[in-house]
Amino acid sequence: MTARYSGMNRDSGELLDDISHIRQSVRGILITPIGTRVMCREYGSLLSALIDQPQNTALNLQIMAACYRAILTWEPCVRLMAISFDNRFNGEMFIDISGQLTDVDGTFSLRNRAGKAGIRAHQHPTRRHRNG
Repeated sequence: MTARYSGMNRDSGELLDDISHIRQSVRGILITPIGTRVMCREYGSLLSALIDQPQNTALNLQIMAACYRAILTWEPCVRLMAISFDNRFNGEMFIDISGQLTDVDGTFSLRNRAGKAGIRAHQHPTRRHRNG
């Protein structure tokens, strides 16, 4: 496989191969709440809005729709094949995403822990305004 999507690891600065670059891109899309990226407010996913919802089939469908919409909109190098869930009794949820790369021969898979990498709250410090 010829590298076409090489990029840089956002944590270490090292060179990434095709699959690692796509995984990093998809993860970045999913953990970015819509409206938070400067100069591109539409970028991201709706996953952050699903925090603290009851784990049931309705939430699974909402997560699936949010993932599909975000990835189809922002990552043209991927054709999604499946999204599945691993719900744990202790409240943890893992989201498994698999797909095919569109321009090179290959598949990718990604496992996100909801609440850590898949659904994560972004808390911003409260700004206090001085009166007078």
